[in-house]
Amino acid sequence: MKPFVKHLETFLPYLEDLRKRVYWSTIIFSLVFVGGFFSSAFVLKHFVAFFNIKDVLIATTSPFQFADLAVDIGFFFAIIVTLPLIIFHLYSFLKPALTSREKIWFTLSIPLSLLLFICGFIYGFFILYYSFQLLAELNQGLGIKNIWDIGTFLSQIFITSSLLGLVFQFPLILTIAIKLHFIDSNFLKEKRRVAFFIIFIIVSLLPPTDGLSLIAMALPLVVLYEATILININKKNYVWTRN
Repeated sequence: MKPFVKHLETFLPYLEDLRKRVYWSTIIFSLVFVGGFFSSAFVLKHFVAFFNIKDVLIATTSPFQFADLAVDIGFFFAIIVTLPLIIFHLYSFLKPALTSREKIWFTLSIPLSLLLFICGFIYGFFILYYSFQLLAELNQGLGIKNIWDIGTFLSQIFITSSLLGLVFQFPLILTIAIKLHFIDSNFLKEKRRVAFFIIFIIVSLLPPTDGLSLIAMALPLVVLYEATILININKKNYVWTRN
C-alpha cells in the first residue's frame, strides 16, 4: 500500500496542474459560449447581409429556430477560441517530458496546423459563397424558387468549411509520417494517382456536389500534396528518439 501512496504523491502535482488547466479552459469555453450566444443576432444579421444572393429568400421554419441557431453560434465560437488554448495547455503540460527535437516539432507544427485550418476554412467559405450563387441562378432559370432554410444554410457553410480546414491538415500529417520514417517522398510520388483519387472522393462527400465546386475544392489539396513532396524530397528522415 505504501509504494502506491508514494507513486500517487509523485503524480499529485501533475494532476493538480492538469486540473487547473481543465478548469480554466472550461471557464473560458463557457464565457465565450455565452458571449457568442448573446451576439448571435449581430452575427446572423451580418451573415445574411453578406450572403445577399439575388432571388434567394433565407427563411426560418420554426419560431424557436433562432434559439437553436444562437446555441450553435455560441458553441462554434467557443470551440474556435478554446481549441488553440487546449492545444497550448497540452503542449505546456507535456513539455517537461519532451526531448529538444520534439519541442521544436511541436512548436512549429501547432501554428502551422492552425494556419492550414484557417486557410482551408476561408477557402471553403468563399467557394461555397460562389457555388450558392451559381446554384441559385440555375434554380431560377429552371423556374424553381429559392427559399432556403437558414439552419440548413448555416450548417452547410460552417460544417463544410470546418471539414475542409481539417482536410487541409494532411500535408502536416504526411510530413510527420515522413519524419518518423513511416513513409518517404518516393512513396508519395508512386501513390500520387491513388492520393488524387482519395482527395476527390473525400471532397465529393462535402456539399455542394456540383462538378465545378468539386474541382475548386480538390485543386488546392492536390497542390498541397505536390508541395509536401517537394518540401520533403531528398531530405534525411529520422525516427524520434529519447535523449
